[in-house]
Amino acid sequence: MNKIFRNYRTYALVTGAASGMGRIYCIRLAGMGYNIVAVDINKDGLNQTCTMVKDAVNALEGIDKQIRESFRILPVVQDLSAREAADRIFQRTEAEGCEVEVLVNNAGIMYCKGIAETAEKKLELIMAVHMTTPLMLCRKYVNPMKERGCGYILNISSLAAWMSWPGIGMYGNTKRFVKDYSRELRIECQKTGVSVTNAYFGAVDTPLVPLRDDLRKLARGLTVMIRPEKAVSRALRATFKRRRGVMPGFVNWIFLPLVVIMPDWLLGWIYRKVKKFL
Repeated sequence: MNKIFRNYRTYALVTGAASGMGRIYCIRLAGMGYNIVAVDINKDGLNQTCTMVKDAVNALEGIDKQIRESFRILPVVQDLSAREAADRIFQRTEAEGCEVEVLVNNAGIMYCKGIAETAEKKLELIMAVHMTTPLMLCRKYVNPMKERGCGYILNISSLAAWMSWPGIGMYGNTKRFVKDYSRELRIECQKTGVSVTNAYFGAVDTPLVPLRDDLRKLARGLTVMIRPEKAVSRALRATFKRRRGVMPGFVNWIFLPLVVIMPDWLLGWIYRKVKKFL
């Protein structure tokens, strides 16, 4: 990870910041010298994140007290599925004078059901949270980043972006959209000082993955599932090295070419067998 400390001059905006990996991103980025804009629908969780991030900043060693005390974290309570979510977030940061140098589109949802079994409201929700709002946030913040000549965008795609698997199909479809528009935006941003990085995570040990405890323990033991701290570290390292993407986990690289070529009949058989465990 980039070891230059930013002295709390600019901001990192993280969505889904009230818990899990979003909270870890906030803590890590604050430790690098960024002020934080923490966005989530969960007000209580955001308040907990703010407390934990401030405690982490206060515990930093080797940093001038005045610089440490200049740190700022701005909690923004926002439903990311709302049509005007990106507008409201951008207007808030502009009103607060936040110069956003890092955008982390981290918020996510997962439904392990067939498309026809998933409520229509939930289908609309996952498309808004994974596709519409992250795209619009990129649209809002990328031009100011270009004007300043510096910016980092981290979009969270998934190994599932290559997997048309029943049961997680809508999750994979939305993450495929993230993968593809991120590539286009990255190319458009060449030679501007702005980079766009995709994180293609497999299974990460967070509540987002709805596994039973015994299956979760097995997945960790087989290293199919990685710790969220490791996922965040790898994603941020790739972001600040301005890489186009990162996929943590050796098993994922073995798994990827296999999932692409699996025939429909085999996927259907796996779906019927696994369905009862979800």
